[in-house]
Amino acid sequence: MAEKWGADRAKPEVVGPPRRGLSKAERARKARNDRKRRVTRGFSIAALIVVAIGAVFLGSKLWHSMSGSANDYAGDGVADVVIQVHDGDSTTAIAKTLQDRRVVATVKAFVDAAHENEAISAIQPGFYKLRTEIPAANAVERLADPESRVGKLTIPEGRQLDDTADVKTKAVTEGIFTLISQASCVELDGEKRCVPVDQLRAAAQTAPAAALAVPEWAAAPVAAMPNDHRRLEGLIAPGTWNVDPAGTAQDILSTLIAGSANVYTQSGLLDTAAAMQMSPYQILTVGSLVQREAKPQDFAKVARVIYNRLAEHRKLEFDSTVNYPLDRQEVATTDDDRAKVTPWNTYMSEGLPKTPICSPGTDALAAAERPAEGDWLYFVTIDLQGTTLFTRDYDEHLANIELAQHNGVLDSAR
Repeated sequence: MAEKWGADRAKPEVVGPPRRGLSKAERARKARNDRKRRVTRGFSIAALIVVAIGAVFLGSKLWHSMSGSANDYAGDGVADVVIQVHDGDSTTAIAKTLQDRRVVATVKAFVDAAHENEAISAIQPGFYKLRTEIPAANAVERLADPESRVGKLTIPEGRQLDDTADVKTKAVTEGIFTLISQASCVELDGEKRCVPVDQLRAAAQTAPAAALAVPEWAAAPVAAMPNDHRRLEGLIAPGTWNVDPAGTAQDILSTLIAGSANVYTQSGLLDTAAAMQMSPYQILTVGSLVQREAKPQDFAKVARVIYNRLAEHRKLEFDSTVNYPLDRQEVATTDDDRAKVTPWNTYMSEGLPKTPICSPGTDALAAAERPAEGDWLYFVTIDLQGTTLFTRDYDEHLANIELAQHNGVLDSAR
């Protein structure tokens, strides 16, 4: 007889509490709880989505604030300010200067604005009047505008420190001190500021030579003229310079003298002086005499006359050296003026004047360094066109003087 399948198998053991069916009430309560859990979970997910969207919105707004308005200023600015662009400054270097002075908000804003404006290439080294807290694009435009530049100084060849007056016409030629004072003027927030001529003259007279950046090759002659502002004559070279409107009189003079010394050195003055067995200061003085005594076409000849007379221990007897301390211009000087003993009057003293009598230009200085060949000892301008005759013979020179007087060249206005 066949066995029943599974009759001898062990029954499985029950794990956990005995199972039983849910009552109707319990099933209803469970359904209600499940619905509540689903609704609560739905609200939680929705809340998280709202928070996330809000965070994205606020973050975007903050980012645009930082990269937009906070990255650049808006408006017409707060106050006037003067900044300096140095020679060789890159766009980034200029931007850093502007940021440090609160002209622009960030370096990046200015660099970006500069890249979008070709005018950036027109910016020259110098001082510029700007406004604090202005848009970067405005800063670029202002720097490129010549009207924004301040402190630009141009010194023509042959100027002396003080103003001079023409004896005949009474016309005044502005001296280097006056030109510096004018260049230093700037109007900031409606107030005009200038460095007065009197302050420049006082600094030239009393400031220590080292504080004025007087070069070593001029230190001894400057020291020999204490308490006299003319001790700095010739040490500020002609040309175009940048003057800091915010600088003191001493600072401005120091900057100009240091820059001029560098120009003289680069021109080869020191090397030429050594080759000529003279000091650079002496050659500078000769150049100033050439500048005042001759027309450009005769510079080299007049330089040779100077060296010839010095070699023969003759007095130079130049009217320009008589006029210099009198701050005037006159072709013919009077006997009384020529008889006055001054550190510059070469009618009364042998040798060169104690200082240069003006700031010689490049051509006059070149003539002092490379004089023409000749044995001349005398020269005189004989007509109003500037014709100048040179000779070694004294009698011939006297005849040339008579010709000049006949042509009205040597007539004094006094």
